[in-house]
Amino acid sequence: MTTPSPHEPVYADRVYRSPMAVVTGVVLLALIAWLCGDAVVRGEGSARWVGLAIALFAVPLTVAFTLRPAVFANDDRMRVRNPFRVIELPWGAVDAVRAGYSAEVLAEGSKYQLWSVPVSLRERKKASRKFSRRDALGGKGLGQDGGAGTAAAAAGPERAAADQVVDELRELAERGAGRPTAQGSVAVKWAYEIIAPAVVGGVALIVLLVTG
Repeated sequence: MTTPSPHEPVYADRVYRSPMAVVTGVVLLALIAWLCGDAVVRGEGSARWVGLAIALFAVPLTVAFTLRPAVFANDDRMRVRNPFRVIELPWGAVDAVRAGYSAEVLAEGSKYQLWSVPVSLRERKKASRKFSRRDALGGKGLGQDGGAGTAAAAAGPERAAADQVVDELRELAERGAGRPTAQGSVAVKWAYEIIAPAVVGGVALIVLLVTG
């Protein structure tokens, strides 16, 4: 059995992805398979080739924007898998992890969006209102039984899911910033396995529509 090097990064310690995006991706892929499969099986003439071209174009893009996005983080680094790129960021190179209108990481003068951590302003406002109501009830309870208000205050403010993820990543970044194994430069790789078939499918579809 091969023993991994102590300096070899292990990315799957914590995985962050959007469950709603995964569900949406599965539904869309099933719809594409049904429609394009029907065109290939029952279509006549160029309809079959059009169905194949649409599938070749649509499947990679659907995967790219729904199933593919994920963030993998461990004690040494974070790997951000976005639709068309993979960004590896050692914690020593990370300047900040933040969530405004979108979740993003700043490193070496560049900004990278975390596609798998969607920010919902509605969820954030809902969490804030929930905490406000709990805080109000806690204050009233403090005057009556002396315990409920303390418990509500200790629980802290409600946080939206994206904000919780960003808090965890920020904590990992702060802990790992000075670790020797967490040093290095940001590395960006393009996802040609997604880009190439989508381009081929798009070009084939345009040719078929123009010549058809």
